Amino acid sequence: MLDKLNIVKQRFDEVSDLIIQPDIISDQKKYIPLSKEYKDLKELMVKRDEYIELTNNLEEAEEIIKDGSDQEMVEMAKMQLDEAKDRIPKLEEEVRFMLIPKDPEDAKNAVVEVRAGTGGDEASIFAGDIFRMLSKYCESKGWSVSTVDYSEGTNGGFKEIQFEVNGDNVYGTLKYEAGVHRVQRVPQTETQGRVHTSAATVMVFPEAEEFDVEIDPKEVRIDYFCSSGPGGQSVNTTYSAVRLTHEPTGIVAQCQDQKSQHKNKEKAFKVLRSRIYEMELAKKQAEDAEKRGNMVTSGDRSAKIRTYNYPQGRVTDHRINLTLYDLDNIIGGDIQKIIDELKLVDNTEKLKQVSDSL
Repeated sequence: MLDKLNIVKQRFDEVSDLIIQPDIISDQKKYIPLSKEYKDLKELMVKRDEYIELTNNLEEAEEIIKDGSDQEMVEMAKMQLDEAKDRIPKLEEEVRFMLIPKDPEDAKNAVVEVRAGTGGDEASIFAGDIFRMLSKYCESKGWSVSTVDYSEGTNGGFKEIQFEVNGDNVYGTLKYEAGVHRVQRVPQTETQGRVHTSAATVMVFPEAEEFDVEIDPKEVRIDYFCSSGPGGQSVNTTYSAVRLTHEPTGIVAQCQDQKSQHKNKEKAFKVLRSRIYEMELAKKQAEDAEKRGNMVTSGDRSAKIRTYNYPQGRVTDHRINLTLYDLDNIIGGDIQKIIDELKLVDNTEKLKQVSDSL
């Protein structure tokens, strides 16, 4: 354990030196990730100091007990020995969890897209349910939710809806919701009371900063058009909605939620950057998942992750075979317990790799 912590200390010393260099401070692309790394390594250094102190106390206590010449010192040494033996295994477990490689994307805000899948009108209604579930969950975390673009379904809900979420560790939490959500229930449009299966796809992108993705403005086609849907008198009268097409990749982003053309353009560029960034990230996630044999966060958009069964009041997450009979609360936004279980499985897998390397 100490050998591993000493390697970490070498990196801590290196990062400590780097973040005070003027050329690093002036380069935000380098400085921000380094300052985050410094903060994480600093916490490990505190644990390292405690570990060294405890192992020294252990050795010292064993020597005093072995000598045995001073009975009073022996009694104190026994207490010190018990204290060290009790604390060291707990400390080692804490360090193992801290050594789990942190995904630098986890701390970022997120752009979320919910799309109706198979199932016609019922799929659009279900996509609306998923949007409300995720929105309520985000609000319960104190995160802000802002709509970017949407296309309403003919009988309610959404054919698709995009929204931004801002807060602490948003992407690191919401990434577990990415994939195909499936619903089994009697649709509002069904007259004969038969249970249908419909689906909605959730995509979660880490919000890319300008220095994460550099977009050449010459490679982006900008189209302006009239907004559609709710929005008051300005709807269909001004060309405030913006559609961006990144010609090298064919990726499209649009925003019509704001009345201001400038604000819509700003939001659309944010989404465009995030989509380009996510395209590369999805490849990396799939490769990492293949190496680890872990499907919890694989970046696979086509993977069926969860079923909401209304007749049985049941929700099943297929990645970890978790079934909960609490559908009303879950669809109402109480998804923390599912995310906690997914995180636990994911971290346990990573922890095994860390433990094998110690």
